[in-house]
Amino acid sequence: MVDATLNIPEVVAEVSELFEAYEQALVDNDLARLDATFWDSPHTVRYAPGQRGYGFDAIHAHRLARTTGAGGKDQRIRLEVLTVGRDFATVNLEYTVRGRDATGVQSQTWVRFPDVGWKVVSAHVSTAS
Repeated sequence: MVDATLNIPEVVAEVSELFEAYEQALVDNDLARLDATFWDSPHTVRYAPGQRGYGFDAIHAHRLARTTGAGGKDQRIRLEVLTVGRDFATVNLEYTVRGRDATGVQSQTWVRFPDVGWKVVSAHVSTAS
């Protein structure tokens, strides 16, 4: 039977900590940490402005080519972490875009794998008016 218990406090805390570490890795352009966050699989997907990353290798190649730092995020508007059981989570962030009259949105789907732990299997970053 699948455990579908929502927002077990310690699981929310664990995923939240991983998300914050990922955000810091973006600011620091820590490629090793960024890569370690994502599932090393051809099934991993990341959509972002200028990127349709299908598979870990494509996502990694985009990271190598990007400019340093996550300068686009100014202030957080809302952060939502939802965990389902102990092995599945979504993280959604809404934020103001630095230097623009725009709102950014970011979503991540996390899965805890028995052999490698928590990994992002799908992510999306875009702006919304």
